[in-house]
Formats: sequence, C-alpha cells, structure tokens
Amino acid sequence: MKSIQLTIPTTGSRLGASRTAANSRKRTKPRYSVVSMFSGIGGLDLGLEGGFEFRGSKYKSQPFEVIAAYEKDEKCVATVRHNLEIPMIERALSPDDVSSLPSADVLIGGFPCQDFSSCGPKRGLSSERGNLYRVMVNYMREHQPLIVCAENVPHLARMHGGQVLETIKKDFAEAGYKVQVWDLYAPDYGVPQNRRRLFFICTHEDLIGEPEKPKAAFANNHRSTKWAIEDLRHNGHASIPNQDQFFKASKAKRGNGQGDETCRADEPSYTIRANAKSRVQFHYAEKRRLTVRECARLQTFPDSFLFPHSPTTSIMQIGNAVPPVLAHAVGSSIARFLGKIHEQ
Repeated sequence: MKSIQLTIPTTGSRLGASRTAANSRKRTKPRYSVVSMFSGIGGLDLGLEGGFEFRGSKYKSQPFEVIAAYEKDEKCVATVRHNLEIPMIERALSPDDVSSLPSADVLIGGFPCQDFSSCGPKRGLSSERGNLYRVMVNYMREHQPLIVCAENVPHLARMHGGQVLETIKKDFAEAGYKVQVWDLYAPDYGVPQNRRRLFFICTHEDLIGEPEKPKAAFANNHRSTKWAIEDLRHNGHASIPNQDQFFKASKAKRGNGQGDETCRADEPSYTIRANAKSRVQFHYAEKRRLTVRECARLQTFPDSFLFPHSPTTSIMQIGNAVPPVLAHAVGSSIARFLGKIHEQ
C-alpha cells in the first residue's frame, strides 16, 4: 500500500499503519494529487482545481493537482490541451489495466453516461460501456485513494427500479469505501441551466467522517439565461471566440422535438445536450439557435476556454461536460473535508 505524506486520522486499520511516519512530520498546508478518468474536455478537472473566472466571479484555486487525465476521444484531448495545463493522455481505459496508472490521493471521473441517459439506448449495465465504472472500482482496490468523485446522469438512479444504482454503490463500497450519492440540481449552485447530475462521493473506510453535500447557495436565486448570455448580443462576432458558430436550422415543421424549445430569458436555460443541430435550443430574443459560446456560457465555461473544432463537435463536447462552477462546489466540499482531517 502506498504511503501518503499527509497527517490523516484514521480508524486504525488499512491506512493507519502506512501513515505512522507521516503523522510525526511537521504539518504543512497539503496539496492533493488527482487522477482523472473519462475526462472529456476537463470540466470536472477545471472545477476541482479552480483558479478561473466566470461572469465576473472568481473561483479560487483549490488544493488539488491533476497528475494524470485519461480520455479516449482525440478531439476532446485536443480541446483540453488547447486550454488546460494538465497531463492529458489519449487512452481508452479498461478494468484490467489500472495497475499501470499512477496512485493519487483523489480519483475523479464522469464514467460514460450514454447507457444510463433517458435520451440514450438505456442498456445500463448490460453493455460494455455501461460497465466502465468498474475501471474506477478496480483503481480504488489497487491504489486506495482517499476520496473518489464519480459523476453521472440522474436517470441512472431510476433504471430497473433503482437496482443499477444499488449495484454501483455496492461495488464502490466493496472496494473499501463509504458511499454517498449527491443528487445536485445545477441552478442551486450558480449554473444558469436546468441540469441535474448524480455525484458518487466515496470516502476511504479508514478515514473519520465524510465530505458534506455542498450548500445550495443559489437555491432561491437561480441565475437566468439572460444573465449568462445577454451581453453577447451586443458584441461583434469577432470579439468573442466561438460566438459566430451556430446552426442555421429552423424549427421542425411538425412536433416539438428536443432542441426546438426557445430558452426563457428569466429562467435557467434548458439542458445543453450532447447533440448537435436539432438538439440546440433557440435564443430567447434572436431568431436563431444558441451559439457555441452561448452554450459554453450556460455550462459555465469561462470565455478564455476555446473550442477549436466544428460546431457539431464543440456542442457535443460542451453537452457532455460537467459544468466547472458545479464541479468547483463539489471540489470545495472535498477540500474542506480533507483540510479538517489534516488539521486534527
């Protein structure tokens, strides 16, 4: 078992023996190493590390450092390398190859959600892709991180009467972890978009306590679509990156399929989906669909985060991402927990 150079109080079993030497050292403000799986374009990574601005608010740097991030999609890898200073590795992960990955204090990952989504094939755990969460489980068994944060769609909790959720929780727990499931509604945390996500927060069983679910600071004051993107109406396309990219498709002549909705100005937007063209909502005031930059704003990516690909690719990447502002709230809670146990 690895020896982590932190003063961590434990219940005295699996982690305690390996950290006896560390406990005698002078306490310093720690930083926590992070391995990121299924990283996409790094929304979870950016939010966890912090140190970015969004719509005039600063999201402070947090005591995390991504030491390795893994993503199989070469275009996502290119987007991350264009924007973030993290070691990004193009690699398809499997449950059998975790021993070659570096050990870290924290493991994060948005394991593939397509087979759990209400808009997807709903194959759940019956597909190879639906079982990729086991990569994280095997990493937990092998490397014993302090905390694991795994993200997915809320429909997962409803599949097969809740059996899929219970299976995943059981597998995480049997790796040696206490498991919480946080059902977070993104507008409650400052994201101007009607989006809900599950976060599996797994705490090593030898640690005392668990992170607390972040407080819903915006529960009674949701940020609106207009708040997020109104200023873009009055800027020339050349002055804001990706603001000139949008689909010119009109509304469907029949029916009201997903993506034909018009965003309400004074409410959070509809969910930005990982689908291009017909799945992109219409602007509340302009006679067009939302631009790539507007979608990125509604997902809380800073304007400095650039999307170097086509609108089709960029919208898919944005829709699949974890909103950095939401990830920052989750990361803050984990950082507070680790800070408290370090100080004890």
